[in-house]
Amino acid sequence: MNTTEPDTNGTPKPKETKKKGKKSKKKDRPASATPATLALAELGFPYALHSYQHDPATQSYGSEAAEKLKVDNRRVFKTLITELDDHLAVALLPVNGQLDLRALAAAVGVKRGEMAAPATAERASGYPLGGISPLGMKKELPVIVDTSCMHFPTVMVSAGRRGLELEIQPQHLIDALRARIAPITR
Repeated sequence: MNTTEPDTNGTPKPKETKKKGKKSKKKDRPASATPATLALAELGFPYALHSYQHDPATQSYGSEAAEKLKVDNRRVFKTLITELDDHLAVALLPVNGQLDLRALAAAVGVKRGEMAAPATAERASGYPLGGISPLGMKKELPVIVDTSCMHFPTVMVSAGRRGLELEIQPQHLIDALRARIAPITR
């Protein structure tokens, strides 16, 4: 079998061959695709994406999202990774609230809880701080959502990137996460 073709000077040159290999998993993905949006798409839950220009100097990512998107900050939920009796868990609560670690521990049936170290949160979720989404995490963790989410037709959570929020009906979010609902905000 001939693997060369003559070029314009009559000198043989190698034929270009297509390399066989794995197809890219990223084909047909929109630019805004994140593990969170891909997880929701796979589950078939409807959602809307909202983007804004993130300010790197911002300390409160959720409050920044509420302000820049002009949304009631009680509807924007932050994702916090916690350690409950040495096991990781996710707490979702409004950005204007504070996590009640005792209430969270009680909701899960353990004695104590504390915030996970930032590096632990990033490693477990696969997302950067300020962009941690409860959806599409590297590790599947138990999720507890504050009861206040049910007061709104839709809520927002990070879509997995700073400056990108995902809007979804509370029941769809709870179903997608197989989450428990409990009063965990003070």
